[in-house]
Order: sequence, then C-alpha cells, then structure tokens
Amino acid sequence: MNPNAEFDLIVYGATGYTGRLVAEYLGQRYGVGGDVGWAMAGRSRAKLEAVRDELALPPETPLVVADADDPAQLEAMVRRAKAVVTTVGPYQLYGEKLVAACAKAGTDCLDLCGEPNWMAHVIGAYDAAAKASGARIVHSCGFDSIPFELGVFFAEETAKAKLGAYVPRVKGRIRAMRGGLSGGTAASGAATMAAIQKDPSLGMLMMNPFALTPGFQGPDQPPGNAVEHDDDIGADVGPFMMAMINTKNVHRSNALLGHRWGTDFKYDEMSVVVPGAPTEFTGMGPDAPKPGEGPSKAEREAGFYDIVFVGVAGDGRKVKVSVKGDRDPGYGSTSKMLAEAAICLVRDAKEAPGGVWTPGALMGSKLVERLQANAGLTFAAEG
Repeated sequence: MNPNAEFDLIVYGATGYTGRLVAEYLGQRYGVGGDVGWAMAGRSRAKLEAVRDELALPPETPLVVADADDPAQLEAMVRRAKAVVTTVGPYQLYGEKLVAACAKAGTDCLDLCGEPNWMAHVIGAYDAAAKASGARIVHSCGFDSIPFELGVFFAEETAKAKLGAYVPRVKGRIRAMRGGLSGGTAASGAATMAAIQKDPSLGMLMMNPFALTPGFQGPDQPPGNAVEHDDDIGADVGPFMMAMINTKNVHRSNALLGHRWGTDFKYDEMSVVVPGAPTEFTGMGPDAPKPGEGPSKAEREAGFYDIVFVGVAGDGRKVKVSVKGDRDPGYGSTSKMLAEAAICLVRDAKEAPGGVWTPGALMGSKLVERLQANAGLTFAAEG
C-alpha cells in the first residue's frame, strides 16, 4: 500500500457501466470529501464530468484523467492512491499496464477479473515485484469470486469451530439466483475464447483447477459436469457456468493460506436445477449486451443470490453455511463488494504483505464483517 497517498482509493473506469455503479455506491455510502477519500478516473474528463453530474455527486468530486494505454498517466494516477479499483476490462486487453504501474509504485490494485488465463499471467509476471514494493494485487473482487471464495473460508472457519478441525471437502451449491450480465462481462468471455483460439495451451489452463497455484497440483477434483442428486441439500444439481473461475480462486486461497484446508482439499460448485427455481443468469449468447450496457436499476434491485456450502469432515460429520446477497449478483452486489473490499484493504488490512492475492486469503474475517455491515451480504451457519 502507498501509505501517504492523496486518496484512499481511485475508481478507474468510472464512466463505464460497473465503474459508474461503484462511484454511485461510494457517493451514497461515504459522500465526497468525508472519511473515505476517493476519486473518479477515466480517459475522458468530459465523460467523467458528465457521470459525476448524472450521479448528482458534488462538483468538488475529484476527477483524474488517465488512459489505459499511457504508462506515464497510469503511473501518475497510481501514485495518488492507496488503492486503485479498476473496472476497465477485458483485463487481458486493457489491464496489464495498470498492474505494472501498481506493482512498481507499491499501490494496491483491485479488480473484477474472471479471466483465469490473464490472472495466471499476472501471478507469474508481477507477484515478485508486488511483494518487493508492498503492492497488494487482488483479483476477482466481485461475484467472481468473493461469495464463493469467502463462502468456503467461512465454511472452513465454521467447521474448525464446530467440529474442531478444518475439513478436506467443501461443496458449493447455488440454491437460487436472479440477475443479468453486462456487456463488459460478455466482452471478457469473448476475449478469453479468442485467446484460447490463438494459443490452444490456454484451454488446458482453463480446465486445470490448480491453474492459479504455480508449483502445486492437488488431487483430482469432482467434475461437476453432469446432473446428479445432492442429498445434503435435497435437490438435483447441475453444472454452474462460473465454477471454472471460482474453483481456481478457492484453490489459490488454500495455497496462499499455507494449505490450511489440506493438500488433499476438494471443492466443486453446482447449481440447483429444480424446475421453477429462480436460477436465472441472463445475458450470454448472441444477444449479449454491448460494453457499457447492463441490467436496469429495477432489474439490479430485483436480483439476489443464495449459495449454500457444505463442509464434510473425513469422518462424515458436516457443517452447512449460506452466503446471500441482496442485489443482482453481477452488478448491484458486485459494485458494493468491490468498493468495500478496497476500503477493507486500506483500512483493516494495512499490514498484509504485498503480492498477487485472493480477497479471502488476504482479508478473511475482516472482509466478511465489512460485507455484512455495508454491502448487503449475509454469512450464516445453517442447521
């Protein structure tokens, strides 16, 4: 972290769909010029001014101009912040120069990345530099993958408290969900597919649950690719589209925590397929929204999610916990999670070391507490 910086955080990409939601949340929750010092950043001052006015933010809201392709502008921007929150994706196309600037300056960087191919590249290319400068590079601070990664963390801590030890097996099950994707998410998926077509070896990376734990390859994982009945939740479950991303982050968390949950740890994610259950996650395919587009305010507020995690001990004893969110997962909830993760990092986890991190491994219970207090998430033991 850059301790003497002018701002606690800078929202980079504040004129985009998700960045605008982050700025709106910060303005409503923390005001401008108050306890949390923050600024809006993007490549066009005129667009920043327009968004500031549309969000009814005060005229003194700090605005910072920086182009993702201009290293000098990025370096000047990151020196002004303890943390930069970036929504400028696809990250594999537009994110590297910012990560390089943060790793060099010792400035924290948080994103919403769900692009494992790029995340694996960042770990290899910038982890050492971030450790040296003290910068904490934190990927996947939205629905990819905070509810899942922190859900497993919370399940494991519950198991330790109730059963006396961490457990070697956790199951994530999406019981209900309603929400939509934005054009930015669709663009990230398209960029990843294009990268795989260009370099087929990335396809193997995408299929490997341990792609983000360099030097460690754990046991075979449950495939989660066919409909099956899950007695623990009393429902049929089937494949979940985000499992390929979330499982990698969960295994990276375990590795970053010194394999606290064991080197034989197994984790999978599936979604309930009960007919009529609200498990809608719309927006993919040929009719996907374009960058800058996404769910309406009414759709975001009507959205929600309910995820259950079952921890299974070696002797068969079990714990069950839930993670729930009060807005649509991809945007209404994600924007709050990203903002609060950044505040947690610069306020509650100042002493945590530099490197490329996952949110849960870096902030753990402090982030659980902050998300419950401010971001509309609930973490609860069940049964």
